[in-house]
Amino acid sequence: MTLIDTKKETNIQTFTHARRHLPTEGEKQNHNTRMQCLNKFLISTTSLFSANRSPNSRNNSPTFQPRNRTHKNYHNPEVHDDNDSEIAPTKRIPLPPNVKTITSTSNPFVKHCVKLRQSSSYRHFHGLVLVVGTTPIREIYNFHQVWSNRPIIECLFVLDNCRVPEEIDDKAVRVVHVNSEVIRKISGVQSVDSVEVIALVRIPSTFHIVSNNLHEEDCHTFFSFPQRILVLDGIQDPGNLGTLVRSATAFRWDGVFLLPGCCDPFNDKALRACRGACFQMPIVSGNWRHIETLRQEFQLKMLAGHPAMSDDPNPVMKLSKDFADSVADSPLCLVLGSEGAGLSDFSRNACELVTIPMAGEFESLNVSVAGGIFMYMLQHENNKPV
Repeated sequence: MTLIDTKKETNIQTFTHARRHLPTEGEKQNHNTRMQCLNKFLISTTSLFSANRSPNSRNNSPTFQPRNRTHKNYHNPEVHDDNDSEIAPTKRIPLPPNVKTITSTSNPFVKHCVKLRQSSSYRHFHGLVLVVGTTPIREIYNFHQVWSNRPIIECLFVLDNCRVPEEIDDKAVRVVHVNSEVIRKISGVQSVDSVEVIALVRIPSTFHIVSNNLHEEDCHTFFSFPQRILVLDGIQDPGNLGTLVRSATAFRWDGVFLLPGCCDPFNDKALRACRGACFQMPIVSGNWRHIETLRQEFQLKMLAGHPAMSDDPNPVMKLSKDFADSVADSPLCLVLGSEGAGLSDFSRNACELVTIPMAGEFESLNVSVAGGIFMYMLQHENNKPV
């Protein structure tokens, strides 16, 4: 009987196996060539266009530093997009610097942009959002050009045979030309007749998702001595939310606060409705504990829009010029409830209820219509039109 050292035998077999599969010089060259080609589209944690960019330092200029006590991911992603559970945040796919034209919808960077449009968690993980259309892109560019020496727009996708808008013809903004199939894929719009440009834009530093502990010093970080704050309670329709943010911007309100259950303000439908206002208005996402901290810090009067109902146990005041004049000099919060359920019980009990008088059998208006009326009537004295 012959004894065999199994450890030594294994090592001999491994060495023999390795020798049997040693690559030739030709195989090495082919392998290196394949790796060089693949590296052009490797998933990377580095910036889309900058080597120093990462999810935790997405804004390098002082104007775009993320605040403390905030999170990267949106507070309630399951209500934002149906596909969030299927599209988990992954490392970023960079666009090679030599690419000036994209013609295939299967391009990895096109797929990356589609995920940005479809998934809230993917957007907030990367700190990037897609804006469709020349007008909102122009408004965003012009607004942030005043406040930052670095363009908030990282890349423009321009339809073939179309020119970059003159107002955005900035050498610091990268331009990639695409065909109609690619622009349709990225935008999600079936009819691209009116879509000539899409912008890849950084989510602004004026958007915050606060943690459970909100400190008084953070209040001034989010809202600097606010006189008017719009609070949205479970607004799930992105068209309504976007319209409300745009109205708040138009009537010079100081900020928007999103309670749990609201949709993502950077949803593509919300962006189309707000037409760039989400990039101009401070927006904070949190809960009622944070609202209470804001109320105490700024001595805010709490009002809530509510339809007049005969069986409502809480008294409801009518919106009128006299009522608006009585609160014109007072800092206040206006709370608006969701389209179907209306105000939450907490909102009804924490606020004075105000209704818009209406003729006929109508009890309520669409929340974006009602919100526009409330915000116009309840403007601060200094912002009222002469």
